[in-house]
Amino acid sequence: MSKVEDFLSKEEELEIVEAIRVSEKNTSGEIRVHIEQSSSKAPFDRALEVFHELKMHETSLKNGVLFYFAVADKTFAICGDKGINDVVTTDFWDCTKDAMIVQFKSGKFKQGIVDGILNAGEQLKKYFPWSEGDTNELSNEISKG
Repeated sequence: MSKVEDFLSKEEELEIVEAIRVSEKNTSGEIRVHIEQSSSKAPFDRALEVFHELKMHETSLKNGVLFYFAVADKTFAICGDKGINDVVTTDFWDCTKDAMIVQFKSGKFKQGIVDGILNAGEQLKKYFPWSEGDTNELSNEISKG
């Protein structure tokens, strides 16, 4: 299970995209998932790079969140933009990561990602609630590298 194409089935990808859609109904925050084979960089450093490649730093409230996965390396990182990091505690993403790791250890990758996304949506709505006129600034589709 070390190839990007084998990591998730089409059905699982659709469930993840749906989790993003559901989460974003309650928050103005923007959530993306990026999956790639591997990286020579530390997971968080590579996540920051991808964050900028996907132009996630261009959201109006600086409230984008990237879930980054390097499948062959068996690593992942969650990266939030400045608007989020300015208002949340430093351990903000730890509970999300912990919940995901529990699922990953059982081989339930899709469920771990969905749980992480839904948890992020719950957390984001506290600081960035959805309001009338909010637009979906970033694609909900999973990007792959």
